[in-house]
Amino acid sequence: GADTKASADGQMFNDPLLVDQWHYNNTGNASITTSVRKGADINVKDVWAQLTCGDPDIIVAVVDEGVKYTHPDLAANMWVNPGEVAGNGIDDDGNGYVDDVHGYNFVDNGPVTWGKAGDSGHGTHCAGTIAAVNNNGKGVAGVAGGSGKNDGCRIMSCQIFSGDRGGDVGSSVRAIKYAADMGASIISCSFGYTSAFASDNAYIKSQGSAEIDAIHYFESSQNNTVLNGNIAVFAAGNDSHPYAHYPGAFHDIISVTAFGPDYLPAEYTNY
Repeated sequence: GADTKASADGQMFNDPLLVDQWHYNNTGNASITTSVRKGADINVKDVWAQLTCGDPDIIVAVVDEGVKYTHPDLAANMWVNPGEVAGNGIDDDGNGYVDDVHGYNFVDNGPVTWGKAGDSGHGTHCAGTIAAVNNNGKGVAGVAGGSGKNDGCRIMSCQIFSGDRGGDVGSSVRAIKYAADMGASIISCSFGYTSAFASDNAYIKSQGSAEIDAIHYFESSQNNTVLNGNIAVFAAGNDSHPYAHYPGAFHDIISVTAFGPDYLPAEYTNY
């Protein structure tokens, strides 16, 4: 991809809420918490300055609630299906999904939604962490949101929760396969099963193999020249358990936990 490094002088972006994103750059400000530890962050400032701020060739599919693709801090970094015409009720690109301009709602079998009763905004929240538009003078910064030159990663919304519905294996299988077929290189999956499966085989026996087969289908696809295959990232879970939940616990999936500004596990995270 293009050279999208931040300015060499190390200045942070002009997003007004970036100063509160201690998880990007923890300066040790005690107003966050009295137990704060300087440097308890993800070191993204160094990555922005030395490596990259993002790359529009990398598409990240958010497999979650729908992403509010009109959000002023996300719109410019949303993936756009080049073969689809918005709102005409026709499957223009012949992929089996009508009006899938920024992704698809695999629960309601229609356009991406985010405002139904029961929706929490979680998909939009995840998308903002991944690639909220950087250096645009509004909102927050995203890990791979670019440098303000339309050079951030792109977000594809693969919706598997809608209002109080969804979260079933069938929805996730279709969403993950869609992400692979439509060009995503990474799936961000902030969901899992609270059941304490004892092994990969126990998970497969309980849930069936369709979901892990879809994940492996995604991982075996190659949608850019940077990676030898695609990457699946799952949440470890938010139930304070001393183990990751499945699918994140599966042996070849990256499972993400959470720490606080004191470098200790967040009170809710599995670990």
